[in-house]
Amino acid sequence: MDSNLFGRGGLRPCDPGHLAGLECAAWVAYYQRQWLRLLVASIGLLRSGAGLSWLHTMRAAWFALRAIQLWAPIPRNDPDGARRYMRRFYAVVSAVYGQPTDPAESAWLEVEWWRVHRVAQQETHGPSAELEHALSQLYVSVFGMAESDARPAAAHRCRAMEISDQWVAQGRRPDSHLIAQERDALVQSYEALFAAVRS
Repeated sequence: MDSNLFGRGGLRPCDPGHLAGLECAAWVAYYQRQWLRLLVASIGLLRSGAGLSWLHTMRAAWFALRAIQLWAPIPRNDPDGARRYMRRFYAVVSAVYGQPTDPAESAWLEVEWWRVHRVAQQETHGPSAELEHALSQLYVSVFGMAESDARPAAAHRCRAMEISDQWVAQGRRPDSHLIAQERDALVQSYEALFAAVRS
């Protein structure tokens, strides 16, 4: 198995189940506005998933957190500010691995899928084909893969978001069975992403 999502230089074997658990914890922290917990989960994701050094991990995690905080308020968020911080996030990753080749494009696509998902939430029809497309485009930009290879991972991630949206609608209970279902869908997404990266 590749040591990280970029296929080189990782610090530990990259386990889709471990990454899914960290990301699920980050999503729960986001919706509960528990920023420190989200930062801790993001640090774990970057160390395990990208194999970044501690210095790069801390910088990238901080940039991601600031982007998320600027995006979070409804309705008065700051998409441009979120993009600026995500550009800095992807620039850190690119400086280490040479991917993504265009951090500004990846930052725009990252915030774009956030936008598409928020629209789906507000319109109460859940994740859509548009969201799957937006996620696929992000994977193409970040990992340099074909869109057809990106689609399975995007589809499973959309399913995870659908479950997360149900959890939010049902009151964001920390003991909800939906959290485990969300994690399972994220495991499938990471497995598909690893398969696409290795192909």
